[in-house]
Amino acid sequence: MLFFNSMMIGTLIAISAYSWLNMWIGLEINLLSIIPLMKSYNNSFPAEATLKYFITQALASTFILFSIISMLNSSEYMIEITSNFYFILLNSALFTKMGAAPFHTWFPEVLDGLNWSNNLILLTWQKIAPMVLVMYNMKMNLFFSFIILFSSIISGIFGLNQISLRKIMAYSSINHIAWMLSSMLNLKLIWVSYFLIYSIITSNLIFMFMLLNVFTLTQLFSSLNLNKLIKLLFICNFLSLGGLPPFLGFLPKWLVINQLINSKFYFLATLLIIFTLVTLYFYIRMTFSSLSISMSETLLISLKIKNFLTVILTIFSLMSLILCTSIFNMF
Repeated sequence: MLFFNSMMIGTLIAISAYSWLNMWIGLEINLLSIIPLMKSYNNSFPAEATLKYFITQALASTFILFSIISMLNSSEYMIEITSNFYFILLNSALFTKMGAAPFHTWFPEVLDGLNWSNNLILLTWQKIAPMVLVMYNMKMNLFFSFIILFSSIISGIFGLNQISLRKIMAYSSINHIAWMLSSMLNLKLIWVSYFLIYSIITSNLIFMFMLLNVFTLTQLFSSLNLNKLIKLLFICNFLSLGGLPPFLGFLPKWLVINQLINSKFYFLATLLIIFTLVTLYFYIRMTFSSLSISMSETLLISLKIKNFLTVILTIFSLMSLILCTSIFNMF
């Protein structure tokens, strides 16, 4: 509990600091606090994933500190020449911390070695500080457009043939990073609502995976074969995560597309939609595969406790569908 609280405090320090040095200190507090949360005495996979995470984050922190010190020490004659280089270096380090492509190679591997509770932290809370810091210095639209397109392409291509649920969630997160960065190009506050909706849907899915204790598609389909309610929850949340209308997950994508078109980013909006369709394809393929499984519903006593939680999450998914549709009707 101590490390969890200090992890949250580190993030709050980073996003509320007035100087880049204090922001870096907040990121370091956050990093040193999350490492003990990743440990596990049962097997060696979390230890390997934790080491990969620490090395990657420490390297990114080194580049952040180097770029901050270099910008502070630049003379007024050289600052215009060197500022673009240091801004690219700083933002690249922040993109590495959040797992955006092409700095993403560590992200799926680390998530694949951790349990679902740690995955939930990395997929949601750990993205807040880098996202906010990137929002503070979005000055080069061409560089950010490259990161957005690369993240969208990589997430679609590499997510197609994945069997591990943790890697699927990782590439899904990279795709959503592209959309959140797009929302920051003009109207920066849209990403907050996008992040909240993404966090809610991701939390629903991960809670379901934790209840079923599944880590691969084979295990998931076997578990979905036990109960219709769990299958309904999975389908609603997964289609919502992919942004299929009229589920709640489509609402933030619609807001981002509307904002990009109003800002005359037509080419970026078109490419984002095209490459996100690839991601949506393997979401729909997974849900159709689960629907094609023959039902043999069981009445195990152990599932009765789980059913209560799945009812709550399923009701939320259905309410989100109604909420999204109502908002569209208002406009």
